[in-house]
Amino acid sequence: MQEDHTHQSEGLEEEAKPTASSPSLKVLLSLITPQFKKHRLRLAIGFIALVSVDFLQLMIPRILKHGVDALSVGNATPELLFKLGAGIVAIAIFVVGFRFVWRTLIIGFSRYLERALRNRIFNHILVMDQPFFEKRSIGDIMAHASNDLAAVQLACGMGMVAAVDALVLAIAAIGFMIHIHPMLTLMALLPMPILAISTRLLSSKLHHRFNTVQERFSLIMEFARSALVSIKLSKAYTLEAIQTREFNRLGKNYARANIEVAMVQGVLFPAATLIGNLGLLAILLFGGKLVVNKIITMGDFVAFITYLQMLIWPMMAVGWVANLLQRGLTAMRRVHSLISSEPLLLDRPSSPHIAMLQPTISVNQLSFTYPSSSQPDLEDISFSVASGIIGIAGRTGSGKSTLCKLLVRLYPVPDNTVFFGDRDVNHLSLVSVRSQIGYVSQEPVLFSDTMSANIAFGREDASTEEIEQAARDADIHKDISAFSSAYNTIIGERGVTLSGGQRQRVALARALICNRPVLVIDDGLSAVDTETESKILEVLRSRLKGRTVFIVSNRIKLLSMTDRILLLDQGRLVNDGDHNTLLEENEFYQTMYKKQMQNDKEAKQDA
Repeated sequence: MQEDHTHQSEGLEEEAKPTASSPSLKVLLSLITPQFKKHRLRLAIGFIALVSVDFLQLMIPRILKHGVDALSVGNATPELLFKLGAGIVAIAIFVVGFRFVWRTLIIGFSRYLERALRNRIFNHILVMDQPFFEKRSIGDIMAHASNDLAAVQLACGMGMVAAVDALVLAIAAIGFMIHIHPMLTLMALLPMPILAISTRLLSSKLHHRFNTVQERFSLIMEFARSALVSIKLSKAYTLEAIQTREFNRLGKNYARANIEVAMVQGVLFPAATLIGNLGLLAILLFGGKLVVNKIITMGDFVAFITYLQMLIWPMMAVGWVANLLQRGLTAMRRVHSLISSEPLLLDRPSSPHIAMLQPTISVNQLSFTYPSSSQPDLEDISFSVASGIIGIAGRTGSGKSTLCKLLVRLYPVPDNTVFFGDRDVNHLSLVSVRSQIGYVSQEPVLFSDTMSANIAFGREDASTEEIEQAARDADIHKDISAFSSAYNTIIGERGVTLSGGQRQRVALARALICNRPVLVIDDGLSAVDTETESKILEVLRSRLKGRTVFIVSNRIKLLSMTDRILLLDQGRLVNDGDHNTLLEENEFYQTMYKKQMQNDKEAKQDA
């Protein structure tokens, strides 16, 4: 069991490795440029406020210069010092106001950008087909919508602010320093190319290591999701220790990847500080001589040091901005990989949306192979159905569920193989086909919501009476009424508080309330007892008269009540007829009938 679980996590790690070629920078920027255009006025005002803060800060050393020079020559007065101090206070007040403006506007923009990308990811996921979800784990998708978007938001928020702030502050500060003494400025800035070279060398490593961080975060998300979904199975097989050990292993890998990122950052930030201190050393050595020789004043010397200290932040920002941009670009590549994936099922140009007046379904020589498989799952299937209850039976793996998934358009089919209302489904819009079909899958999907909300999931406008009627038709009304809050009962995540049969009947009620011409039940009554199953089938026969119902089952009692049975074997349609016809013609059906009749007889004797 432990070995199987290890293989599962190894499979997730293999899945997380990127396979697509890296898109160009222009393509990546196209993901966010629409939001920049939309919020251009907001950004313009924000950056004006940001630049204003920088220039106001640059005025403070000039004020200090006048104060120090006045003190040096002995002509400083209390009035002059008060005016200079008041000027600094006034600047500080304006700085506070402008900082509030740029933080609100620019950081707010980054949140709007994050929201737009998250909506785009969510909308894209909703239109993707089944093959997409077979290739990507839920944890990986969740990581895109959380960790990756946070990295993009930070890069387009504080990253963009830091880049502009550092650039403006550096250029202006250097300009003021050159005005004081050009040669001293050159000596103070000599160490800066070292920072540029080291940043260039380390940024590529930072990108690779951050990509690893994101991939391992996806693994943790997917493992946690699968562990929570299968919590009852883990407890039944006493796998808590193994699950904990595996989660701890993934957590260690994630922590190790983050530490490797921190190691690169640990070189960038101290390097910037070191270079700033080297410049300060140059000023003390050579600037001091200039003051002694009265080439520059003491006020100029103090202002120069203040400007150099202001340059330490831009120099440190080089490493920080490089880090944020690398994280943002890596995250955008992952987001692009997600939203650039195309569904295999696409509406063709001008595919009409029509209502199916007569639920006629025809399948003509249909063969199908799953994208991940090399062997066909269905071969040369042909039948035509006008109305009635159609049973689908066969051995495990014979293609019953596959046929149901193709009928409800979860996978693409070849042209001229499946027809709805005498029209090729490939020439109809997906909405046109799916809106005509109610679907009950093998594993009912329920939400942590009320009973009524789960039943009315496909019809937001459903009345209380319609919800209760659908529950009665699915023979679940009495069970719901027995709960303390009846239809307002919260059923828990994935219907955990319900039995298997109750979950299936709630899912059936959800399909019935939509009142569609075609109903496909893919073994959706397997957990229901035969007596309840018979009641439900009788209701379906009366309620859905003149409509088409496909029901997958290997229960003879249910199949005997259908109008027609499609018997599949190894992906082929081997028999097509009613219960009596199959009893006469098919050996597998005969064997299944005898075995179930014998079991029923023994059960009655035991009772």
